Amino acid sequence: MKKLVSTFSSIVLLLFLSLNANAQDFQGQAIYQTKTSVDMSSWGGGQMSEQQKRQIAERMKSMLEKTYVLNFNRSESTYKEEEKLDTPGSGGGRWRGMMSSFTGGPQYKDVKSGVILQEQEFFGKEFLVRDSLPKLEWKLENETKQIGQYTCFKATTTKPVDEMDFMSMRRRNRGDDKKDEEKKEGEETADSTKTASDDPFDDVEVPKFVVVTAWYTPQIPVSTGPGEYHGLPGLILEVTADRTVMLCTKIIMNPNKKLEIEKPEKGEIVTRDEYNQIMKDKIQEMREMYGGRGRGRRN
Repeated sequence: MKKLVSTFSSIVLLLFLSLNANAQDFQGQAIYQTKTSVDMSSWGGGQMSEQQKRQIAERMKSMLEKTYVLNFNRSESTYKEEEKLDTPGSGGGRWRGMMSSFTGGPQYKDVKSGVILQEQEFFGKEFLVRDSLPKLEWKLENETKQIGQYTCFKATTTKPVDEMDFMSMRRRNRGDDKKDEEKKEGEETADSTKTASDDPFDDVEVPKFVVVTAWYTPQIPVSTGPGEYHGLPGLILEVTADRTVMLCTKIIMNPNKKLEIEKPEKGEIVTRDEYNQIMKDKIQEMREMYGGRGRGRRN
């Protein structure tokens, strides 16, 4: 009898160790197509023709439509843009190089410890932005839909927007411009000394909050997703936030070749708030160096 109990205990222990090993080896890769829409009609006023706006929109396409790769295990993940070759003569390399200063680099997050790290290069200097994962208060909805072979459930939340989120920037609503034009000449002269154009962000604004809609699948039991999104009982396959949509187009579970999920280490360590201030200071410095847009002009 003792021998039977001992044998049974050994079997249970082996099963436990096997399950634990499988849990540690559990990993996958998800490919996301992202797209951000921009209303070009609100930019440029009467200074840009429709053809010029279309040309700018086409040039921005490489930045607004991207492919990302998410490698994940039970608690950790890396999320980075898939590298693409530029078409010869397109100038995309120069454009992408400039805009990379305003968009994020490779990202790492650990949902267990609540840490998010992101590499960022800004005008030739490397930074490592380290912060706590944002706390997202998800509302689980009853609605479902199919994404590929996975049944997905809907969840919504409202989240604050980063003040330097380039994808959410839009032209500030100037509803009282006509009132300003009707000011008396003496008032206009006095107001002109304020030089509103000295503020680099005078013409743009970022919403304080946006509503986020996510679709997650419990068939893949990890609490992660693209970008900073996490905290749902299943892998997030689709996200709509403001004007950006992230859609998973391919999933590979437990690939034969082990995926590398490593913490980024390059760059000066800063918080997100510190990094945003560095960006604002540099933009203001460049504005002053080149005289500022429209400074000193008189109609």
